[in-house]
Amino acid sequence: MTESFPPFDVRLGNGLRVVAEPMPWLATVSLVLLLPVGSANDPEDGIGSAAILSEWLQRGAGERDARGYADALDALGVRRGGGVGRETLSLSAAFLQRDTAAVLPLLADAVRAPLLGDASFEGVRALALQDLDATLDSPAQRAGEALVAAYFESAHGRSAYGERSHLERLTPAAARADAAERIGPAGAVLAIAGGIDVAALPALLESTFGAWRGASRDLPAPLVRAPHERSVPADSAQVQIGMATPAVDLDHPGWYAQQLALAVLDGNMGARLFSEVREKRGLVYSVSAGTRLVRGHAYLVARAGTTPERAAETIAVVAAEIARLRAGVEADELERAAVQLRSSLVMSGEASGARASRLASDVMHLGRARSLGEVDAALAGLGLDDVNAFLAQTPEPRFTSVTLGPVGAAVAS
Repeated sequence: MTESFPPFDVRLGNGLRVVAEPMPWLATVSLVLLLPVGSANDPEDGIGSAAILSEWLQRGAGERDARGYADALDALGVRRGGGVGRETLSLSAAFLQRDTAAVLPLLADAVRAPLLGDASFEGVRALALQDLDATLDSPAQRAGEALVAAYFESAHGRSAYGERSHLERLTPAAARADAAERIGPAGAVLAIAGGIDVAALPALLESTFGAWRGASRDLPAPLVRAPHERSVPADSAQVQIGMATPAVDLDHPGWYAQQLALAVLDGNMGARLFSEVREKRGLVYSVSAGTRLVRGHAYLVARAGTTPERAAETIAVVAAEIARLRAGVEADELERAAVQLRSSLVMSGEASGARASRLASDVMHLGRARSLGEVDAALAGLGLDDVNAFLAQTPEPRFTSVTLGPVGAAVAS
């Protein structure tokens, strides 16, 4: 593949880390601002405050109320997004490159001068409660939340959607106080990709985000519980299964070998999980696996949907397939996995939004941004012997397992 441009990487005087990658063939720009604000460092009596802030920050800023702020961005054709997780709050935007100088001050206002007005608070709270209720209506989401809560002993086990009782009693004053303690540039990452003028970027960033001030709150260290089993009763004819076990982190020398092995496990319709669990045994209607990251810890998550009578066998077979990776993969499996991963890398590299998201995530988890060329070279440089040598020295997986479904749908022992 064509070597990507090396990322632009600076730290502003206020501590904000900025990474950028020019894609000069594009007439658009995408950016992602990641703040170290999530449910893991929510106040003890305000779990869900980050979920409130992720929306409230965009309800008016600077000298503009909610309508005026939205109108100003709409007039420039800005597409906005964002969300909140256990460790990060994200604000994203996409716009025409020619409007960069007009758009950046508006986006910066969301964090350096948000209104956080009482008049908009109830609407924001209502949306947060609706999002929380939506997870309760989705068995797959409920199972996912239950798995993370079971796996982590640290506050990473909290739902990013918050807790209903905490959301209901949260006040505008308390949420504003929380924002003052967490919405600051220290630890934040601004990632930009697209048709940007790198030469003009430093001065533009200092004139917009450089005036941003504010405090920050440390994220807790991730702590994982001992492997165990948990069953969550649910009024459902199906059973949702979640399984989690530690994996090597992004900064580990075996990260790329692990990703290739997991693509053998679950990368296409010929992958092992689909073939062994669904096609040969007919145990599930859905099955998947992949790695997840929090800062300082990576873990493998496997998910499946099945019937109550097949739940125990499904868990046993999925666990066996993951454990079987330690015996190695075949050459044809590895070739398919490598083609898939490298093709996905090329396709994601053509989209500025995906590129900005990857840059921001890299800095948060690795401390630096990787070029697409670096990732591709790392994947291309691994042969069958390399991957199998890595797999042979991995410890036997020990799972935390969660089932969500009818009472009596037992977890396999």
